[in-house]
Amino acid sequence: MAPLVWLITGCSSGFGAQFVHSALACGDKVIATGRNAATKLKHLEGTGAAIVDLDVSLPEAEVKKIVDEAAKIYGRIDVLINNAGYGLNEDYQKLFSVNVFGALSVTRAVLPYMRAQQSGTIAFVGSMYAWWTPAMVTIYGAAKAALKAIVDGLAAEVAPFGIRTIDFEPGYFHTPLTELAKLVQYASTAPSLDAYAGHRAGMVALAQSLDGNERGDVKKGVELMVDVIRGEGCAGGGRKVPSRLPIGDDAVRVVEGACHNMLKVIDAWRSDVAGTTDRDEFKGENGFEAVVTVPDVEL
Repeated sequence: MAPLVWLITGCSSGFGAQFVHSALACGDKVIATGRNAATKLKHLEGTGAAIVDLDVSLPEAEVKKIVDEAAKIYGRIDVLINNAGYGLNEDYQKLFSVNVFGALSVTRAVLPYMRAQQSGTIAFVGSMYAWWTPAMVTIYGAAKAALKAIVDGLAAEVAPFGIRTIDFEPGYFHTPLTELAKLVQYASTAPSLDAYAGHRAGMVALAQSLDGNERGDVKKGVELMVDVIRGEGCAGGGRKVPSRLPIGDDAVRVVEGACHNMLKVIDAWRSDVAGTTDRDEFKGENGFEAVVTVPDVEL
């Protein structure tokens, strides 16, 4: 396989930084990006990665200019990793600006190159919270759920150009996002109404139980994702890769539980919600379900 060119956002730490190291270890070329790159990405100097200053929350036109310049470094972009994002943050507009709209801006900037190549992989670092969002994690979960929906539609839109999309949905991994100080800080700035005191206490208790006890190892998780993208390891032999993939035992359990729960709801309510709201004039010949169906996942 010829070396792939990766553009990775949010490389200051955690998954982003590890993606840089893991992709380089495969012999690929990497464009590592992040805000205030001169300082926050200094630890990547000397790795062989090209370093580009990119704040994904900038206006889309500015993001495109930066990506266009980055694309000139190696003349192509084969893999985009949309990793940049905030964790728990009370500023929901800032969180969506980076986690959702920022990812869209970078994706839209990269797509012309991949369409011209008739190949490429666009990956998003999502979360199991897209399937299950506990109290006090509402906005973060909503942002990750938005990415999940974006990937579903995007996959169908870009497949004719030979472009793949995938939303990786990790469980708990030992990254700066789960640092005790940050989680407790978020809990302390949550709505101060007495009615939410129990939720804040629960958030602190969760932070304390997670601190240093996260199940996932970042290096192992990223190397798994790199294998999936490169079609190696567990994804070797031409194995078809789905557009969404939970990463980690806890993520698998959450997604599995959410699906089972919804199937139970459908079974319990089917006779009440299916067919009971049809218009009297509807003949059942050209219903939406006859035109558009959820595609089967071929594995």
